Amino acid sequence: MINITIDGEEYQAEEGMSVLDTAKKNNIAIPSLCYHPALKPSGSCKLCAVEIPGKSGRQTATLSCILKVKEGLAVKTKGESITEARTRAFHNLLGMAPQSELIRNLAKSCGIDLGPPPDGCIRCRLCIQVCNDIVGPAALKMEKRDGKNYVTPVEGRCIGCGTCANICPTKAIRMHDVENVRTISIRDELIGRHPLERCEGCGRLFETTTFLKHIGNRTVKHPDVKEHHKYCPTCAKLFSDRIRSVHRHNRGGYGRGQ
Repeated sequence: MINITIDGEEYQAEEGMSVLDTAKKNNIAIPSLCYHPALKPSGSCKLCAVEIPGKSGRQTATLSCILKVKEGLAVKTKGESITEARTRAFHNLLGMAPQSELIRNLAKSCGIDLGPPPDGCIRCRLCIQVCNDIVGPAALKMEKRDGKNYVTPVEGRCIGCGTCANICPTKAIRMHDVENVRTISIRDELIGRHPLERCEGCGRLFETTTFLKHIGNRTVKHPDVKEHHKYCPTCAKLFSDRIRSVHRHNRGGYGRGQ
């Protein structure tokens, strides 16, 4: 058996084992993506960097999947040069797989901040315009972060209508109706979460309570003389057509009776 130290603790390893194998066997966390115990290591992802003493005595970063154990080897899994090497590796991987949550989660577990994730947003501002100019609540704005513009929510303004999600050309804004709640989000940021109302006609969940209240407030200046119902657009049209049909029938019948 071969004796090595990892972060100051002594471990035993079999001849021919890599430092990464030894670390995994002893539940020591070293990130890696391209490693598989059944295959020859390739060092492709470059995430498994560790520090060992170089020939000059200075610490140097190297890949633990390729590095073989030897008697007295002193390995460090944390350090400035390791963080720099892993940060470069994570950014290189994201360049090939920008939407990968696995890469971002792995970086987060290593304490490495990769900045805001890509969101598919092309900054067309359609969502901001329709929310400001047509719907009215002004629940979205453009905000500069680290020198780049991002569509961001304005807290407490969303009414849950979903117009922003429907108009977004790249579907960067997501809308999910789960049970009786609608959630609208962009990236990992919540735009709004609202309960849904049930149609009195068909029983289908169709619109948020906040949106219906918003519509009521927008039309408050009009004379209010009719009975109120909560109908989805389909049922509202169906009942409206039936009422018009009855009115036409009654008018026709009345005329013939005279």
